[in-house]
Amino acid sequence: MTLNRFGGSGNARRRVTLASALGGLLLTLGVTGCGSGNGQSAALPQRSSAPDTASFSGTPPSALASSASAAISSARASASAAASSASARASEFEASVDAETARRSAAAQKELKNVKGRGNALSEVAMTGMPKAQTGGVLAALVTITNKTGSTASYAVQIDFKDAAGKVVETRYLGAEKLKPGKKEQSIAFSHQPPQPKLTPFLAKAQRY
Repeated sequence: MTLNRFGGSGNARRRVTLASALGGLLLTLGVTGCGSGNGQSAALPQRSSAPDTASFSGTPPSALASSASAAISSARASASAAASSASARASEFEASVDAETARRSAAAQKELKNVKGRGNALSEVAMTGMPKAQTGGVLAALVTITNKTGSTASYAVQIDFKDAAGKVVETRYLGAEKLKPGKKEQSIAFSHQPPQPKLTPFLAKAQRY
């Protein structure tokens, strides 16, 4: 038996050659079968070509990014609007408190206008000074009104701020309306005068009506 230089017999060598030829023929037929109708063979697709996005289901990445950006912008706008709304409500509340304080002050002043002496409710009103550390350096007095009677009553209070010589430099009015028996209400009388000269708050009048 004759061996070729690859170490195989002549029959084996022919089988390898035949198999190679058949493989080439099959490959040629496959490429030709994919050709167009004019008989030309079609080029094989390049592996580096972009995928057909039309076959995707869902939102493309660019659209997702755009949608997320819109959602973030919307959230920021909502938060900004909420903050503005809260600020507006706070301003309205502050204005309403100031208006109510002014109204009560005017009512108390009117009630005390014709009161002789110091009034009939001095024992129902207590006053204590407030630390300036709590009032931002402003002179203020905490006034507590307690209804010690057996029926609902309203109160008008006058606080005088006096200097060292006993001269009244400033007067503030405050009050409580329709206070039920045994109930108390607290208000703060603020001085609008500068820190010097030093003033002292005094309970000038207290009238129950």
